[in-house]
Amino acid sequence: MLQNSVNKEALIGTATLGVVLAAGYLIGKRRSAFNIMSIVKSHCGGKDNPVMQYVLNHSMREHPALKKLRLRTLEDPWNFIMVACEEAQLMGNLAKLIKARKAIEIGVYTGYNALNMALAVQDDGHVVACDIKEDYANVGKPFWKEAGVEHKIDLRIQPALQTLDDLLAAGEAETFDFVFIDADKQNYDNYYEKSLQLLRKGGIVAIDNVLWGGKVVSPAENDLDTQSIDRLNKKIHRDVRVNVSMLTVGDGLTLAFKL
Repeated sequence: MLQNSVNKEALIGTATLGVVLAAGYLIGKRRSAFNIMSIVKSHCGGKDNPVMQYVLNHSMREHPALKKLRLRTLEDPWNFIMVACEEAQLMGNLAKLIKARKAIEIGVYTGYNALNMALAVQDDGHVVACDIKEDYANVGKPFWKEAGVEHKIDLRIQPALQTLDDLLAAGEAETFDFVFIDADKQNYDNYYEKSLQLLRKGGIVAIDNVLWGGKVVSPAENDLDTQSIDRLNKKIHRDVRVNVSMLTVGDGLTLAFKL
């Protein structure tokens, strides 16, 4: 009888331990998933986040035309690719801080951040806005005009690498103050290298989506976009040509300051 009792207790104890371990594993998985999904933009995943709403309520000073363009962009099913307004404001403040006159935007979409940067650069400044399609940029043009900065946005519809090469060929190396990269991920390294050539010392390269929804932590073997971002993240961390900060704002923003 004693032996049977011990066996029963052992079985119960083992089963209980198994349940605890399984529950711990599932909780860990859920926490891991939550941590990844907590990387949010204000307009994408952050709408019901009270902390995010507190941040917006106590920091955003959005130009009326910017706000109108953001709300118009939210009507588009691809609105999740728009830069977060809190991220754009940070970049605009940095551009003002370094008294930026010349900026480059790689990846325009509806032109929310192109407008943001045009408002931030000096009165005689301009933004070279690079994209391969004009359809979405046409959405933003009326708002650029409303803000009175349409003349400051030089929209170039062709592959961005060609535009960057054109600028270099025109003798504009080391004359730009700010570059924002938010386009096809597999070209991120190429954009970064050409941006450094175009930037003056003290200029800033800002790179969006460097966390890529958390996937950079463990890139899948067949996920070329994530692998490209991860490689560039590692490269910039070692790059002695820049000082660097990687921020968790939006989907991750790297700021590289050219030395």
